[in-house]
Amino acid sequence: MQNFSFKKPTEFIFGKDVENEAGSYLKKYNANKVLIHYGAGSVVKSGLLGRVEESLKKEGVSYVLLGGAVPNPVDSLVYEGIELCRKENVDFILAVGGGSAIDSAKAIAVGVPYEGDFWNLFDQKAPVGKALPVATVLTIPAAGSEASSATVITKMSNPPLKRSLVHDAMIPVFSLMNPELNYTLPAYQTACGVVDMTSHVLERYFTTTKGVEITDRLCEAVILTIIKEAPIAIKDPNNYEARANLTWAGTIAHDGTVGVGRMPDWGTHMLEHELSAMYNVAHGAGLAVMFPAWMEYVYEEDLDRFVRFAENIWGIEHKGDKKETALAGIKAIKEFFKSIGMPTSFEELGAKREDIPALIEVLKINTGGSFSNFKKLDMEDARKIYEIAAR
Repeated sequence: MQNFSFKKPTEFIFGKDVENEAGSYLKKYNANKVLIHYGAGSVVKSGLLGRVEESLKKEGVSYVLLGGAVPNPVDSLVYEGIELCRKENVDFILAVGGGSAIDSAKAIAVGVPYEGDFWNLFDQKAPVGKALPVATVLTIPAAGSEASSATVITKMSNPPLKRSLVHDAMIPVFSLMNPELNYTLPAYQTACGVVDMTSHVLERYFTTTKGVEITDRLCEAVILTIIKEAPIAIKDPNNYEARANLTWAGTIAHDGTVGVGRMPDWGTHMLEHELSAMYNVAHGAGLAVMFPAWMEYVYEEDLDRFVRFAENIWGIEHKGDKKETALAGIKAIKEFFKSIGMPTSFEELGAKREDIPALIEVLKINTGGSFSNFKKLDMEDARKIYEIAAR
């Protein structure tokens, strides 16, 4: 196990009707003027935004609104949010929605006190300094952004550049989490979230670090919970217990708990970011395509790790042939993704084999030509993994 420093400052308020407490928690954390940032019409149509606004009014907390957060959040909305916050003297941001709204909110939060172009922070031309405090009302369990120090934004340049930024200043101060808010999610969106949270665990599970049994077991427990609860939530959207377990699993998957003391990988996320930047597909759908492809390419790097994955996650009996067992585990996760309605190939995703050179061109810009930790990958490796996904 590696040395580590682990910080988990977010206060989680979990359960039915907790969104009605937004105003009291903002007051508790000394918010004076709040930007409420949200996405599309569902937050408005469901009445959630109205309930949140009412809770702020009840506590005498002033606010301004900024809607329009989109999947694969873009830089233009971040610029708009930064300008609005400065104009209105906003000192706190409340994101109401899923990972997209929260990621936009985080980028706005670090951009407001920074005097230059906020993209310089994503371009690593300047360090993150201060940030406005961020809180969340979570509506989609998936990205784990309600607890993480990360945000992902796409710069709508030519070609589009999708990049992440990680800094403790962006960790939410508090997150209000009511599983009932997930009842109206379409099955496809629920499934995308399931893949997203599973992938966050897998990026940490496939590690070169030895002697991390405690976090290995935690990773396996979270994935097993997701596998159990996902079909239930998809079949019975109003099943509170299934939704509750998935909601908390999405948080645990990306709040750092399952990654302490070990080197994560993140190679598959880098590969997928180019897909969602080019085709504007759901991040979870792209990960469902790329993770089995990545696994098939790298599994011989550590057969024992993949055998453990097959045995402990999928209950596949190891009969002496490590390669056969490892491949059976990869087949099992691919079949699981299919069973919940996810694509597992370029064709199903709407991606094109002939675009692979363009994907690699931008991947090289974003990674400098090499990436990943479980197995060091270069652009030729990336091409081969994309080719597996395009079969």
